[in-house]
Amino acid sequence: MKPIATARLRLRRWQDADRAPFAAMSADPEVMEFFPALLTPDQANAFIDRVEAHWAARGYGLFALEERATGAFVGLTGLLDVFPEAPFAPSVEIGWRLSRPYWSRGYAREAAEAVIAAAFAEHDFPEIVAFTAKPNLRSAALMQRLGMTRDPVDDFDHPKVAEGHPLRPHVLYRISRADFEGR
Repeated sequence: MKPIATARLRLRRWQDADRAPFAAMSADPEVMEFFPALLTPDQANAFIDRVEAHWAARGYGLFALEERATGAFVGLTGLLDVFPEAPFAPSVEIGWRLSRPYWSRGYAREAAEAVIAAAFAEHDFPEIVAFTAKPNLRSAALMQRLGMTRDPVDDFDHPKVAEGHPLRPHVLYRISRADFEGR
């Protein structure tokens, strides 16, 4: 996928300058509320390295988000292949994570809509999925605003989250190419 510019954001590949703000964002308990653990700086760097390897192998991945007006690092939005243990694999997921100062500004929706449009324009994906822990109502609401739909039959226990952990139960949303093009 090519870099994307929206009205307020640049969606681009990762740069070394993104590492420190990404590590800070990934160590913020509020940002990481619905993840099993905070990331250490080394884990955050390893995450970026995995994202860049995914880009190299697949031609798509998670974009770093940059605010156009200031050049500030905002967070991430993009696509990844779903982990093989997922009951709905193989498929492609869209994900996002924003630093707290950028919450409630519509940036996640703006970036996600641009990614979905580019994904369907540039790739032959029949659908894109998104999932989150059941308590994460904000992300689920964004999935709905993006036109994604949920069938409770598809909800699942995340196999990479420990049994009994309150974040193990997940909801799954989908948007098909046909539904996206019919909007």
